[in-house]
Amino acid sequence: MAEFVLAIDQGTTSTRAIIFDHSGTPVSTGQREHRQILPQPGWVEHDPLEIWDNTREVVGTALSRASLTRHDVAAVGITNQRETTVVWEKSTGKPVYNAIVWQDVRTQQICDELAADGGADRFREQTGLPLSPYFAGTKLAWILRNVDGARERAEAGELLFGTTDSWVLWNLTGGPDGGTHATDVTNASRTLFMDLRTLQWDEEILDVFGIPPAMLPQIRSSSEVYAEVHGSQLLRHVPVAGILGDQQAATFGQAAFKPGEAKNTYGTGCFVLVNTGGEIVRSSHGLLTSVGYQLGTSAPQYVLEGSIAVAGSLIQWLRDNLGLVSSAQEAEQLAGTVKDTGGCYFVPAFSGLFAPYWRQDARGALVGLTRFVTKAHIARAALEATAFQTREVLDAINADAAVPLTSLKVDGGMVANDALMQFQADILGVPVMRPRVTETTALGAAYAAGLAVGFWEGTEQLAGNWAQDRVWEPQMPAEERERRLRLWKKAVTRTFDWIDDDVR
Repeated sequence: MAEFVLAIDQGTTSTRAIIFDHSGTPVSTGQREHRQILPQPGWVEHDPLEIWDNTREVVGTALSRASLTRHDVAAVGITNQRETTVVWEKSTGKPVYNAIVWQDVRTQQICDELAADGGADRFREQTGLPLSPYFAGTKLAWILRNVDGARERAEAGELLFGTTDSWVLWNLTGGPDGGTHATDVTNASRTLFMDLRTLQWDEEILDVFGIPPAMLPQIRSSSEVYAEVHGSQLLRHVPVAGILGDQQAATFGQAAFKPGEAKNTYGTGCFVLVNTGGEIVRSSHGLLTSVGYQLGTSAPQYVLEGSIAVAGSLIQWLRDNLGLVSSAQEAEQLAGTVKDTGGCYFVPAFSGLFAPYWRQDARGALVGLTRFVTKAHIARAALEATAFQTREVLDAINADAAVPLTSLKVDGGMVANDALMQFQADILGVPVMRPRVTETTALGAAYAAGLAVGFWEGTEQLAGNWAQDRVWEPQMPAEERERRLRLWKKAVTRTFDWIDDDVR
């Protein structure tokens, strides 16, 4: 009898395969980074073929490290960087262009054109989303406009579109040899094309964008058997049975199944999600409305989300672009050598500002500099920026939600930083709770897949797996918290209105 579930976590900076046992404990991991391709300021791309090669490699690594074979794996789940867009040839599997990453802002002109008739919220009633370069729809439109022959080939039925979950699923299940072209409701809800009420592609919106419907994957639930792994791959004949966009997967892995329960994932970006149950809640404070999950034929569950574009990637930027540190660990150690930021604030609006501002004209700023400031202060300011941004998103959630949040579950790579988590509790003024298993994104995908094949019986059993590792209680005096928040908000305003028509 198969005793494990394998999750493929196709993220922004790397692809991982993690094997979980019945208690939700990770037993083996394979991981490989992929290149960040930056052709122009504001453009971010990935090589889809590199991602697929890495996927196969990390699956093999995870299996071999645990001395397991496909016979030990009950199901495969997929989680992914949600809005990153891939277009490829149906007959060969060759991408027509690099994947355009969720952080990419090249499509602002397309957004402006669409907003000329109805404003930025033109499609929010149907989709829960504002017009923004963040979402997959404008990226697909850009490819059809700018890649030679792409529109003609798409209209002839030769090209397929998907976010990276669809790309991985299609290749896993056969690729050109009958691969399954599908996505789940959570990823579909991040395209600007899906109606939140019907869970189907909106034909009128597709027509406005000029998207041939035949390009799009079939929308399925988050937990069902889509197909079996095909061909000579290591997992052949194992069912692929769960798909969740990464932030919804982390929410599922945190067992936030009840309305009002929330989590924050600290990864490349930072994403706060609160479960709103079966109710579609429209935000009036800069939040996004998306599908949280759907289990088989059951009713969908929805979420409100505050999306922060830059969190862990700011530390990566300090490492790769400036050479200020050699690793995230060094950044943490360096920040720990000073008691505060020396009065400087770092607003990482590299791709504009996401929630709650949605200012595509913003760009990053490091303010409050004096000769007293050292690289240690800058490292600390970079870490604290994540906590400040999270506070602003939670303020927006509290303004929209019926009941204010009284605690926050956290996960992702940055939660290993105890000092950052303490500062997060201080600046929020509520407890911050870290689970024993912090790989909640991959765990959520594993849970969805395992539920579909009966490996787990229901969400009550999954909730029973959740265990607390540590809680941070607020220690900062209220007046100091308010002072720092005031200065942070002042710094944020300095990033506004940077992009003019002749500045890119």
